[in-house]
Amino acid sequence: MLKRTVFFISDGTGITAGALGKLLEHFPGTQFTQVRLPFTDTLDKIKLAQEAILNAAVEDGGRPVVIMTLGNLELRSTLKESNAYFIDLFNTFIDPLSLELDQKPLRGAGIAHSVMGSKYNDRMEAVNFTLNHDDGMTNSGLEEADVILIGVSRCGKTPTSVYLAMQFGIKAANYPLIPEDFERGSLPAILHKHLDKIFGLTIKPERLHAVRNERRSGSFYASIENCRQEIATAETLMRNAGITWADSTSRSVEELSAIIMEKTRKTA
Repeated sequence: MLKRTVFFISDGTGITAGALGKLLEHFPGTQFTQVRLPFTDTLDKIKLAQEAILNAAVEDGGRPVVIMTLGNLELRSTLKESNAYFIDLFNTFIDPLSLELDQKPLRGAGIAHSVMGSKYNDRMEAVNFTLNHDDGMTNSGLEEADVILIGVSRCGKTPTSVYLAMQFGIKAANYPLIPEDFERGSLPAILHKHLDKIFGLTIKPERLHAVRNERRSGSFYASIENCRQEIATAETLMRNAGITWADSTSRSVEELSAIIMEKTRKTA
């Protein structure tokens, strides 16, 4: 397997550069060693980054990949004197768009997170709401929810809810479907007036069994028979209530979030 070092170099937190790093997932035949260099905002720090790039090239026997989000042209130009393959946010995306719009872009650190998408305060408010409404913790304020996720325990509701809040500022509550709901044959009463906000998650019994077994090995809760029964009953409840659901078995939280936003017509 090929070995390459990939540097994420930014004059800010490096979150945007890290997001661009998802491109590397298209190349499973290469083993990438990741090095993150946030707040690289002076020439001295650029020189240190160049030394690290040179050392990595010698150790790997191949050019490192540098994913960079540097707004300062001098810093960018100096860094590019290194022998590396560069993926440059500004050169590839921002500068051509500037020409098309005939408008000078903002170049300060953190611009992507202060201008694009939800504002920071909105996202933090959504995160607080989501954490306070995890696993049916409280019924108070559900009318403020943008989305309410339901499904059996351990099917991925919490990580998906938190991702929706952190990335898109969506207030996402989640409710577990439990044996009492199955015995009653209906959703919890508190949810009946929020059906237009509800989205369901399901999961393959074998995967649920594996996940639950890590938490409560050998229990009835984790048994494959119980997992099959709970999933089948939960899907019946959702079907009878007219609720759309998605299978979380082999989907990432990013993919699930995109599906939820599309189905519920939420926008980032």
